[in-house]
Amino acid sequence: MILVTGGLGMIGAYTARALVDLGHEVVVTSHRSGEVPSFLAGKVTVESLDVTDRDAFLALGKRHEISDIVHLAGSIPGDDPVAFFRTDLTGLLNALDAARTWGVRRFAVASSLGNYIGRTEIPWHEGLALPTADLPNPIVALKKAVEPLTTHSLQATDVQPVVLRIGSTWGPLMDPESPFNSTPPYISAVLRGDKPQPRYADDGGDSCYAPDAGRAIALLMTAETLRHDTYNVSSGRPATNRELAEALQAITPGLQLDLLPGRADGPGDDPYLDISRLIDDTGFTPEFDVATAVADYVAWRADNPR
Repeated sequence: MILVTGGLGMIGAYTARALVDLGHEVVVTSHRSGEVPSFLAGKVTVESLDVTDRDAFLALGKRHEISDIVHLAGSIPGDDPVAFFRTDLTGLLNALDAARTWGVRRFAVASSLGNYIGRTEIPWHEGLALPTADLPNPIVALKKAVEPLTTHSLQATDVQPVVLRIGSTWGPLMDPESPFNSTPPYISAVLRGDKPQPRYADDGGDSCYAPDAGRAIALLMTAETLRHDTYNVSSGRPATNRELAEALQAITPGLQLDLLPGRADGPGDDPYLDISRLIDDTGFTPEFDVATAVADYVAWRADNPR
């Protein structure tokens, strides 16, 4: 059985679905939300868990025979960054403690494409040294710390760490007005009948639709062997505002969306993640491009608030 912490969140839920589709039993944990997405109903075991409670975390191993862990649980920073770091680092350390205690095969943890900030090479690949740079928010700062904490904690064990440098992921279950990804708010404005603020047509960057991200993580967890401990997880290509607008216009007759020419900062390239390593070791290929992702998301939102 594979444990997915934060398994009712966007990426966690799609990871769980992909694991089930691959024939695995899955237990998901959730602390704040007990609502199970329709595509997971009756297919996974749901445990309520505060990952900062070490005893409660370890007790999962007495109720389930857990072979692998995908640690995706996390919180949103408030006014106190120390409180945020304490909460999420405590959860991580408890998950690592569980991995070592249970002797699982693989332990995957969510990192971020934000770790590459400061590198000018495009696309970003796992062989790049992570630079010292000003970081945009506490979440990216935490993710930069997560990687060495995970790999060092699992040294001298048989547990293989799998660091997931997850790209800019969006899709069903995400907050439609999320401040962390501009695509759902843009689409939400269109669905309300509002006209979004004009964007520069060629601006964009890394983008991954949540079902693809979940399937990539599931393939990493179930591959017979992995040659690396760190993998980029995304679509492997940049997406532009032009593509987003065209996808919305294709499914909304008469929709007019204003685009400004070029890029806000002038000629250049939009950053995105190289997923060659993921493809080589798992055979992953994205199922969604911008057009199919937008169509799928709009259809989902017709019956779901987020």
